Amino acid sequence: MTSPANLPWVEKYRPKQLDDLISHQDIISTIRKFIHENRLPHLLFYGPPGTGKTSTILACAKELYTPQQFNSMVLELNASDDRGINVVRNQIMSFASTRSIFKSGFKLIILDEADAMTNDAQNALRRVIEKFTENVRFCLICNYMSKIIPAIQSRCTRFRFGPLKSDQILPRMNYVIEAERLKVTEDGRQALLSLAHGDMRRVINILQSTSMAFEEVNEENVYTCVGHPLKSDIANIISWMLNEDLTSAYSKIRDLQTFKGLALQDILTEIHLYVHKIDFPPNVRIFLLEKMADVECRLSAGCSEKLQLGSLVAAFDTIKYLVAKEVS
Repeated sequence: MTSPANLPWVEKYRPKQLDDLISHQDIISTIRKFIHENRLPHLLFYGPPGTGKTSTILACAKELYTPQQFNSMVLELNASDDRGINVVRNQIMSFASTRSIFKSGFKLIILDEADAMTNDAQNALRRVIEKFTENVRFCLICNYMSKIIPAIQSRCTRFRFGPLKSDQILPRMNYVIEAERLKVTEDGRQALLSLAHGDMRRVINILQSTSMAFEEVNEENVYTCVGHPLKSDIANIISWMLNEDLTSAYSKIRDLQTFKGLALQDILTEIHLYVHKIDFPPNVRIFLLEKMADVECRLSAGCSEKLQLGSLVAAFDTIKYLVAKEVS
C-alpha cells in the first residue's frame, strides 16, 4: 500500500466526508437529505473535470457504510477498467443481484467516466438499473451528459457540477500550502488560479509540480512549469507584431518559442484576451479576430505551426495599414 508521504497531493488532500467539500452546497445538502431519509435515487453527476464529482460520491459512500462494509457494499469501476457489455452482464449484474447478509439496505455502484461506455453497454446497463432498483443504487459520473443515452438519463437524478470559482479554490489551496509548508508569493497564487479554469485538481497538481521543481512558487515559476507563456512574453509578442516589420517580428517570436518551449495554441489564446483590451477600431478588431479564429482552426486540424505563425504575424501587419487608413 502507498504510504501517505508518497501519495500525490490530489489524493492526499481529497475530501474524506461531505463536510470537507468546498462547493456546490445546494447539491450536497440535497444528497445529504436523500441519505438521512434513506431515499437515495440513482444519481448522474456531470460537469468539467476537477469539480468534485468523484469526491462527492465517495464521501457519500463513506457516510453510508462503515470501513468494514465498504468493499462488500460499493463497486467502483473507472474508465481504465473494461466496461463493455460483458462487464455489465457479468460483473455488474452479479454484484447487483446479490444481497448483503451483514447490512440491510442498498448497495452502491459507482461508474466513473460513464461517457466512455459504448451504447451497447449503456443499453444493457439500463436494464440492470431497472431490474435491481430495490437492491442497488447507481451513480454515473461523466464530463459530457450528451454521451449518456436518454434512457439512462431519465432513470437518474441529474446534478451539474460547474467550474469552481476562484474564491472557492483559494481556501483549499491555502490549506495545502500551509500543510506542506510551501513558500508561495501572491503573484504565484494568482497564476495558479488563472491557470485553473475552475479545476481544483489542476491547481493542486500544478502547485505540487512547481514546488518540487523550484524553491519558491511565484508567477514565473508556475508558468515555466506548465510551459505557459508569461504575461510579459505576450506583451512583448504583441509589441513586436504591432511595431516591427513582419520578418523581424516572426523571427523574434520563433526564437522565444524555441527558447521557452511555447506552443502557438497557448500564445494565440492569450493574445485573444489582449486584443479585446487594445483600443482598435471595430472593423479592425473584427478582421483580426476572424484571422485568429482561422489560425486556431487550422492549428486544431494539425497544420504547421511555422506557417500559422506567419499567418498570425501577417494579420497583425495588415491591421497597421487598416488603422492608418482609419486615421487618415
